[in-house]
Amino acid sequence: MRTTIREEVRMYAVLKGIEIQGSVEEPFTEILTPEAVAFVAELARAFEEERQRLLARRRERYARLVAGERPDFPPETRAIREADWQVAMPPKDLRCRWVEITGPTDRKMIINALNSGAQVFMADFEDANVPTWANMLHGQRNLRDAVRRTIRYVAPDGREYRLAEETATLIVRPRGLHLSEPRMRVDGRPVAGALFDLGLFIFHNARELLNRGSGPYLYLPKLEGYLEARFWNQVCEAAEDRLDLPRGAIRVSVLIEHILAAFEMEEIVYELRERITALNLGRWDYIFSMIKAFAHDPAMVLPDRNQLTVPHTPFLRAAAQRLVQVAHRRGAHAIGGMSAYIPRRDPIANERAFSEVRADKTWEVGMGFDGAWVAHPGLVPVVREVFREALQGPDQLHRIPEGEVTPEMLLQVPEGPITEGGLRNNLSVALQYLGAWLAGRGAVAIFDRMEDTATAEIARSQIWQWRRHSVHLDDGRKVDGTLYRILRDEEIAALQQGNLEEGLRLQEAQVLLDLLVEAEDFIPFLTEPGMAYLEETVSSHA
Repeated sequence: MRTTIREEVRMYAVLKGIEIQGSVEEPFTEILTPEAVAFVAELARAFEEERQRLLARRRERYARLVAGERPDFPPETRAIREADWQVAMPPKDLRCRWVEITGPTDRKMIINALNSGAQVFMADFEDANVPTWANMLHGQRNLRDAVRRTIRYVAPDGREYRLAEETATLIVRPRGLHLSEPRMRVDGRPVAGALFDLGLFIFHNARELLNRGSGPYLYLPKLEGYLEARFWNQVCEAAEDRLDLPRGAIRVSVLIEHILAAFEMEEIVYELRERITALNLGRWDYIFSMIKAFAHDPAMVLPDRNQLTVPHTPFLRAAAQRLVQVAHRRGAHAIGGMSAYIPRRDPIANERAFSEVRADKTWEVGMGFDGAWVAHPGLVPVVREVFREALQGPDQLHRIPEGEVTPEMLLQVPEGPITEGGLRNNLSVALQYLGAWLAGRGAVAIFDRMEDTATAEIARSQIWQWRRHSVHLDDGRKVDGTLYRILRDEEIAALQQGNLEEGLRLQEAQVLLDLLVEAEDFIPFLTEPGMAYLEETVSSHA
């Protein structure tokens, strides 16, 4: 594309004040072109102040929760909840969403996911990805090649991977609003990770996707309220205007993965009504958000993680019911939770796991969901068959669950035991995941499940919650700092004895886990001290 003199002058002005502190060698020059960098910088200058206001608002809301306030449906938006309105029709390639597969943006994963037989592949720059500079830029390059269908991967054994003729529809999940991209600074401040990821993907691929009959589709993570949805909509509008895209070309799905967002689902959909296609119940982050939002409250302590299944956990069941009600009433799809099982070589264990997945998805179909997530291609046929057999068409938008969901229902925690086994599982999962994360891997197979940042957040936050409130295990022992350190050391020894620590930065994982668990005040996201640690390590070796 040729640029005019006016555009060149404008770009030169934009590029002043920009620092790129990461490598810009090949092949990153293909992504960090002057035009793409200028586009990201324009978004940063337009929206960074509002992002900071929204993050400050989050802190203020948490302070009110600590002071005793309980969440409720916003009174100022009652008219929106009571009005009759609908979202825009979904594009053709998002009308059937029985199975959505998720995963990081490495080259082989992208090819396998797009070829998996799922209707949608969510390429993840967030929970399944460690946001190192190389990971982020290789991911952008891989997606650019996938959009143009030129992507290929040759394995060490010589096997070659290419895209099939029919592939899943691509949706990209950028980082949440809380994360910054420290290696790109505009006017002295780090760029928002969300704007960096969105900006580069949209700049390089929006027009190409539209020309191919699809479009630039996003999954928006970690929203805590409707003002944040308004922010995302304004960013999308600005990107469309700057790149001369049709209004509403950027379509979005929204993850409801925070307890505070559950009280503002209708308003979130309303703010994005020209571009939203679905709400998704991100069950693992949702559980984590319950611990984080009420970290101060001993009455909100949760039992072992394996007790927190959707059908049997009151606050998850209520969130699922309300999500389907809101989405379907407004004409959007409702997408269910993640099946994280990884198929095994043992056929008996495999069938047992598949049976649990079928039961979970059958329950979601009964609740009115139109599709669900999986983490492995081997689960695609299992989940697809559940929805194919149950649904008469591509969705069940006509189904709206009956019954009012009250604030009390959304806040009702389950009863259940807290056991040594549950504590040990959290310790082992946290240590293994943090060890892999610090080594650059964001999606990790642990105990036959695919773990990502969301599930690791549950593990470390439950340990903190149980220690902070001195809960007692079902055998009477108190969870305190001493018990934590004893069991932590035993789990590390078990990993070393079983040779499971290979490829893990286990010693550093222990340091990071200690920081997260033994902090007096709850640390909101493990990625924040994790990234600080990674950046410090990089700087010390520079």
